[in-house]
Amino acid sequence: MFETRNTAVRVKEMMVERLLQFCSLLSVFTTMAIIYILMSETWGFFQKVSLWEFLTDTQWTPLFTIKHFGIMPLLCGTMLTTVIALMVAVPTGLISAVYLSEYASASVRKIVKPILEVLAAVPTVVYGYFALLFVTPVLKKIFPDISGFNSLSAGLVMGIMIIPLVSSLSEDAMHAVPMRLREGAYAVGSQKIQVAFNIVLPAALSGISAAIILAVSRAIGETMIVAIAAGQQPHLTLNPLVPIETISAYIVQISLGDTPHGTLEYKTIFVCGMTLFMMTFFLNMMSFKLRKRFQEVYD
Repeated sequence: MFETRNTAVRVKEMMVERLLQFCSLLSVFTTMAIIYILMSETWGFFQKVSLWEFLTDTQWTPLFTIKHFGIMPLLCGTMLTTVIALMVAVPTGLISAVYLSEYASASVRKIVKPILEVLAAVPTVVYGYFALLFVTPVLKKIFPDISGFNSLSAGLVMGIMIIPLVSSLSEDAMHAVPMRLREGAYAVGSQKIQVAFNIVLPAALSGISAAIILAVSRAIGETMIVAIAAGQQPHLTLNPLVPIETISAYIVQISLGDTPHGTLEYKTIFVCGMTLFMMTFFLNMMSFKLRKRFQEVYD
């Protein structure tokens, strides 16, 4: 009887192991399939457009009569909105993390942190229309010359959207710092603000750096906010008051179905997708390296 029971347990464990193995292989296969599709279509694009033109041309007009395939305007728009978003999210997220980790009581943390993370659950299309119909009119009172579509409102709202990412991950990293470091600082007469910014913050730097890098990756890949609020005009500019177009917004524009399948214009969505993939992959690898290299090991 015990042998039968042990055999049944081993069979169940083997089935669970095979299921987990299948799920892991499925995720790997899906990733490899995505990379294959992007690389094959990108290769077809670069057979007709030189890599030098793609990287150095300052115009992006694949749908015009006179065609230019320079990715610089799209990259500039993507980085402009990302920088604006980080200027909002990083200070606000870090201050929130310091408060939740060092000043808030356990009961307050249990209430405030879930409420803050609700921001991450709001659909991005809602954020997009919030930027277009609320933030932009408010900005127009401050900057009368601002366009109806601009990178400033899109970046500000994007920053609000990624605050929970920075705040939650940073707070987890700070909360994991051993209490004995705080107690040692208090023992030599340090104040709470000194402990928070001179002891806890440096000790949690690896987790905070990873959180910021993940936030950058999230902002670079954002689609609906910039597609709705930033416009679809690929300008090579650093002026946040004029319309711009990001890489993800261009992919949305072409994916609407008006561009014939298999044409060079259609292949541009894959080369843009490969560009986004390489950027986010590099940022995720940097986050992994930082977390692995600077991870503090406490006895």
